[in-house]
Amino acid sequence: MMSQVNKLRLPIAGGGLADYTLSGRAPIEAPAVPLKGRIAFSAAHVVCDPLATVEPLLGAAVDWQATMAYRHHLWSLGLAVAEAMDTAQRGMGLDWLRAKELIGLSLKEAASVGGRIACGAGTDQLAPGPQVTIEQVIRAYEEQCEYIESRGGQVILMASRALAAAAKSPEDYERVYGTILRQVSRPVILHWLGDMFDPALAGYWGSSDIDTAMSVCLRVIGANREKVDGIKISLLDADKEVQMRRKLPRGVRMYTGDDFNYPELILGDEYGYSDALLGIFDAIAPVAAAAIHALDEGDVAGYQALFAPTVPLSRHIFQRPTYAYKTGIVFMAYLNGHQNHFRMLGAAEGARSIVHLSEFFQLADRAGLLVQPELAARRMKQVLALAGIEQ
Repeated sequence: MMSQVNKLRLPIAGGGLADYTLSGRAPIEAPAVPLKGRIAFSAAHVVCDPLATVEPLLGAAVDWQATMAYRHHLWSLGLAVAEAMDTAQRGMGLDWLRAKELIGLSLKEAASVGGRIACGAGTDQLAPGPQVTIEQVIRAYEEQCEYIESRGGQVILMASRALAAAAKSPEDYERVYGTILRQVSRPVILHWLGDMFDPALAGYWGSSDIDTAMSVCLRVIGANREKVDGIKISLLDADKEVQMRRKLPRGVRMYTGDDFNYPELILGDEYGYSDALLGIFDAIAPVAAAAIHALDEGDVAGYQALFAPTVPLSRHIFQRPTYAYKTGIVFMAYLNGHQNHFRMLGAAEGARSIVHLSEFFQLADRAGLLVQPELAARRMKQVLALAGIEQ
C-alpha cells in the first residue's frame, strides 16, 4: 500500500489541483563498468552556497564540496564531465573568475579518480559591445585556453558572445578560430550553441542561415583538422546534425548537443553516429549510462526502452525559453538528494513556474529517475508549500 508521503496535490495547467500518486517504478541503475561504444560527456551544473552573504543577483557563491561531489557521481557512472559550460550557468551567473576556480578544482578531482573531463574556454572576461575588437577576442580565448591546458585539461572552445558582436564577416570567425587552433597543444572540442540557448549567439559563424554557417564551420575544421577532436552542436535539429556529421573529416567526432533527439543521434545509422555532450545527461545520468551500456551489449531494444521515457522529460526541461533549462537540471539534483536545497546562482530557481515543476516531477517519476521516491515527494511538497499549495 502506498505511503501518504507518496501522494501529492499538484497544480495543473489552466488552474486547479489534481491528485498524483507516485508510480512505484524502481529507479534505473547503471552497471558499474566502463562505457565502450560511445563517448558520453555530461555537462555538469554547479551547486550554489545558499548561506553565503553575497546577493544572488550581484555575485556567485558556490558550494565547492557539493559541486565536486556531483562530478564524482557522474564519473562513478562512467560518464565524462564537460566542465564550466552553459549548464554550469556560465555567463548566466558564473563568471570567468569563478569558472577558473571551478575548472582548477575539477581537474584535480578528475585526476584523483581517473575521470575524463574537458573544460569550457570562452571569452566571458570581455563584455560584448561595439568597443570589442577581434584582437581582444583572440587574447581572451588565449587566456582561457592557456589556463586549462597549463593544468592538463582538454579545451572545449565555447561559442563567444563577444565574437558574435565583434565579427563583421565569416572571415573574422575563421581568423579567430584559426589563430587559437594553431596554438593549442592538443585537439579541442568546438562548440556551436544555437541562439535558442543564448540569444546573444544569433548569426554565429557569420550567417543566420544554418547551411551557410555550417559551411564556414566546416572550413574551420577542415583547415585545422589535426587540432579538432570533434564538434558539439546544439541546434535542436536532428537533420542538420546528421547532415554535418556526414561532412566531417575522418577522425573528427560529432558530439550531439541535441537535448530533443539524442537517442536516435547517439544510436546512429549506417553512415555513422554521434557521441554525446549533453546538458540533459546531468539530470538523467543513471539512465543515460544504463542505456549506453545496453548499446555496448548490442541490446538496441533495451537502449531504446531506457531512453524513451526520458525524452518527454528532456523536451519539458528544454522548452522555451530554452536557456531556463538549468532550473530543471538543478531541480532534479535537489529531488534526488545531491544537494540539500533548491537555490541557484542568480536566483535562477525562479525561472520556471510551479506548474512546470509539477509536470517535471511526474515525468521524472515515470522515467524511473527518482532515486529515493519518498525523499523526492517530501521535497516536492516543500516546493509546493512555498507556492501556497498545502498538502
